[in-house]
Amino acid sequence: MTSRGAPRKTKKQSSVSRSTPESEYRSLAATICKLRWILYLLADFGVSLKLPIDLFCDNKAALHLLANPVFHERTKHIELDCHLVRDACKDGFISPVHV
Repeated sequence: MTSRGAPRKTKKQSSVSRSTPESEYRSLAATICKLRWILYLLADFGVSLKLPIDLFCDNKAALHLLANPVFHERTKHIELDCHLVRDACKDGFISPVHV
């Protein structure tokens, strides 16, 4: 863990993205999965975090995909990631922030 408290690691994505927003969106989904795992681990130790967790994203198009509940042809192939990220936002787990 870094001094900021979040693990940092660069890794190739397992699938090919057709655009930068798609790549960013897949990264958001992976980060949410890791955050949930960390939250469950901390809960086992009796530590609770204040929700929502700010999730920083530098891509406006990816944030627009998050805010727009309509699925298009362009988001059909990342539908699972879309549901995961939108549900996390709707449930109050994350709060997306543009940097």
